Formats: sequence, C-alpha cells, structure tokens
Amino acid sequence: MDQPVRKHLVVSAVNIRKGGTLTVLRDCLQYLSTRKDLEVTALVHQRSLCDFDGIRYIEIPWSIRSWGRRLWCEYVTMNRISRQLPEADLWLSLHDTTPRVHAKRQAVYCHTSFPFLKVQARDFRMDVKIPLFALFTRYAYQLNVRRNAYLIVQQEWFRKGLADLLHFPESRIVVAPPHFNPVDITGQPSGIPVFLYPATPDCHKGFETVCEAARLLEDQLGADRFCLVLTIDGTENHYARWIKGKWGDVRSIDFHGFMSREELAEYYGRADCLVFPSRVETWGLPISEFKPTGRPMILSDLPYAHESASGAPLVAFVTGVQPFYEQMLKVIQGIFTNFAPAKLQTPAPPMAPSWDRLFEILSEEDADPATR
Repeated sequence: MDQPVRKHLVVSAVNIRKGGTLTVLRDCLQYLSTRKDLEVTALVHQRSLCDFDGIRYIEIPWSIRSWGRRLWCEYVTMNRISRQLPEADLWLSLHDTTPRVHAKRQAVYCHTSFPFLKVQARDFRMDVKIPLFALFTRYAYQLNVRRNAYLIVQQEWFRKGLADLLHFPESRIVVAPPHFNPVDITGQPSGIPVFLYPATPDCHKGFETVCEAARLLEDQLGADRFCLVLTIDGTENHYARWIKGKWGDVRSIDFHGFMSREELAEYYGRADCLVFPSRVETWGLPISEFKPTGRPMILSDLPYAHESASGAPLVAFVTGVQPFYEQMLKVIQGIFTNFAPAKLQTPAPPMAPSWDRLFEILSEEDADPATR
C-alpha cells in the first residue's frame, strides 16, 4: 500500500542565535521533529543551536554579518533555495521578515516590537543601532507582508499594532503566547527592602528612571534603607557606562552585573519588589517569571506590561521617575494600597496556546494570503 505523501514545511530562521527567539526556534523544531506527517526543512544560522532528528538543515552563517547580507539572503538566496527544494506547502519565517520564496503558503512570526518604540533623542547618543533598527523594522515588516496567509505575535496589543501599521487583517494575525519553563525560585527576602530590575543594558530599558528614583529615595531616607539591584555593572556599553557614571555614587544601587539563570532565580526569591521601566518589549519575561511570588511589581504603564502581568495580585502601572519613586517608597513603608490585581487578559481568536494548534491554524484550507 502506498504511503501518503508528506507535506513539505520550511522554517527559515537564519538570523536567530540567542535569547527568546532561539527558544522559540528550538521549541518549534522540537515539536516538528515529532510530526511524522511532515517533511521539514530548516534554514538556520548554525545547526548545533537547534539540532533535532528528522529535520533537513541548511546552514547560512553569513547572513548575520550585515543588514545588506540579511536582505540578500531573504530575497535572493532563499528564493533560489525555494526553487531547488520540493515546493513548500508552508514556508514559516521565524524572524520578522517575509522572504521572497516559491511556496504554496507563507506565514511569519513577528518578534520585534521596536517599530512601536517611541524614539528619544538620547537613544541616538547612547546606541544609534537601536533607534535605527526601530525605524528599519517598520519598513522591513512591510516588505512582501501580503504574501502571508498569517502573521504570528505573542500579545494582543502587538496584533492590534501590526494590523494598524501594516493594514493587515486582525483575523489573519494569530496570538501565540510563549511557553516558559517555570523558574525554581530560591532565596528569601531578608533585611532591608530589595528592588530588582533584571534587564540587558539597552537604551530603551529605562535604567535611568529607576536609578533616579533610587537617588530621590536615598536623599529622603538615607543610605542602607533599601537596595536596588541591577543586572548591569556599568562596563557593558556606552549606555551602561553613562548609567554608572551618573548614578554610581548612589550607595543604595547595586550594579551587580549579569546573572546566570540560577543566580537570577535566587534574586527573584530575595526581592521584595520587581521594577520594570522598559519602554517597549515583545513580552517582558522577568514579569512572568517573578509573578508566581505574589509580591509587588512596579511596571511601565504600557500594553506589554499589562498583558504580561495579567492576573498578578499586586501591581502598580506607572510612567516616569516621580511615580516610580512614590511607589517604591510605599513598598519600603509597607503600604500597598496603591497596588491592585492586574486585569486578567485573554487574547481574542485566532489564538494558539500550543504549537499543535498554531500549525492547525496555519494549515486551514481558507488561509489564503491577505491580499485584501
């Protein structure tokens, strides 16, 4: 008896090497490696980053060297590869851009929230790559976008934002919340109140907001009344050096530096409160990781934070130095009347809580490209 013909699925992810995007790539390919009804080809930077049985790999390490090479890869190299491979029933790009390829159907996973970053003049002085990347991705998202049957995002606000930015139907944008391995939180609060801000030293993260709030608190209360722990040490880049240079004399700030996952789990346990002043995020992983403690969180009053904190018991959403200072002071005083449960949010359809459901949606017979 003849075996049924397997559908051919191509996953392109040549720019993914680390962080949350690499986790998404690994999770995706691990799931697809279990699908015996699919023939899967993965275009990746390096196979060793995401090696699973039953998948054909094509390594393209040179595409990361510049944006020019990245665009050449997306619109020239992948087009050639797509014609050399068996025609793809679905071509899924896992990194924001829509390649120009020969395939029956396309979809793209949109990670980058930078098109919605409100760029400040200081950003160009601190790290010109970030504001330029924010401007570039607004353009890159639009290239070939209507070739896609679906876009995939992690949060509802991102769906609405992309629908407006790209004039793309919301009904063709799938919300697929990321899956997290729970953090085995260790350590316990002790001594003075500890505020924790775990973030990379990027200029949109807003370290200056909580550092200036800490200076105001120390001026009012004196040193050794609280501690603000940061996961930068002030040597990482120009922005980090500026932060350390301007607020390094505040004794209540601990410029701890990078933390391993195990060390971060310990500090989640030690912290009395998470602060998160970032100006834009695709998700905001520390919010989700800290939420199970049930302790207070002071977060940017932005859509990503409201969704990530959904269901958390004690949250204050604020913007600016003075509101962060006021809420941090309340935590030090043990007054939590200004904290409230974060509204529980559930994405509207189409929504995919699992890879299985996501690929069901992407394979629906009426999933024609969004040309209208």
